[in-house]
Amino acid sequence: MDLKIGNHPIGKDHPTYFIADIAANHDGSLERAKLLIRLAKEAGADAAKFQNFQAPKIVSDYGFTHMNARVSHQAKWEKSVTEVYASASLPFDWTPILKATCDEVGIDYFSSPYDFEAIDMLDDYVPAYKIGSGDITWIEACERIASKGKPVLLATGASTIGDVQRAVEAILAINPQLVLMQCNTNYTAADGNFDHIHLNVLRTYQSMYPELPLGLSDHTHGHATVLGAVTLGARVVEKHFTDDNGRVGPDHPFAMNPQTWAEMVRATRQLERALGSGDKFVADNERETVVIQRRCLRAARDLQPGEIISREMIDVLRPATPGAIQPYKLDDLIGLKVLERISTGQELRWSQFGNP
Repeated sequence: MDLKIGNHPIGKDHPTYFIADIAANHDGSLERAKLLIRLAKEAGADAAKFQNFQAPKIVSDYGFTHMNARVSHQAKWEKSVTEVYASASLPFDWTPILKATCDEVGIDYFSSPYDFEAIDMLDDYVPAYKIGSGDITWIEACERIASKGKPVLLATGASTIGDVQRAVEAILAINPQLVLMQCNTNYTAADGNFDHIHLNVLRTYQSMYPELPLGLSDHTHGHATVLGAVTLGARVVEKHFTDDNGRVGPDHPFAMNPQTWAEMVRATRQLERALGSGDKFVADNERETVVIQRRCLRAARDLQPGEIISREMIDVLRPATPGAIQPYKLDDLIGLKVLERISTGQELRWSQFGNP
């Protein structure tokens, strides 16, 4: 089933929809957030996405301070987990300003909300909602988002197929407008992450939910993962976006920058053109090569009227002159009588032969 986000149709037969996840890369500055929106648009993004969370409503300070050690990408954070989330949070009163900036430059604005207050606040501003992988088991929130009646993008990182089914079924029971996105939630940008992205899960999703558009929420470097996902049918791609990978912050190191983003979009548009049709036919730009690269039947020597054709009288050579006998018809020609003189190398045509 196709759906629309803003003015963009989403589905297998439409161009890939690129979401620049600015997330926490605003670094606490509204002006930086607005700058990143403009840069994302210039680089070819279709949407600028943010994340609306409030530290006390997304993380437990007690829970993280009582863990034995920091793990995954959080191990490199210098501040406490709660402090990082607090500094990265997006003030609610930025929302109308960011929406207006997106409207001004011609890019869709939406967000991933991480609490009920954020879900409700965003309803007046967004054409779609994104559910982050970490909330795939919070069905209560998934249902609240689905009830807004807008397209829902569900990331499925760090999930089992049972987790996916539970969330998908809960959302579809309320709202059919769902994009199902494969994801791996390791944010370390390590080369080994390519071993764990498992793009073939998209085949599984296509088989299980053939009516749903597919997508990829990705954190690997380079373009291989995105191009592979698009080849497998994904038509929504989300990547983090920054202007400088060297900036200090949780999302800057693995994000795309304006140059790499533009390269990704350009490569994807070329891939979409290259995927083309599933029908096999002679393409318009290779019609001439049908003549110059294929072979036809030709006289191996001068042939005289009355002779009976044998294999030794026939060469199979390029070019395949239009109207000449095709090589796969060779056996049908053997045993026929020559009706007119044929010069060495001349193409053979059915009108030149008859029954003996």
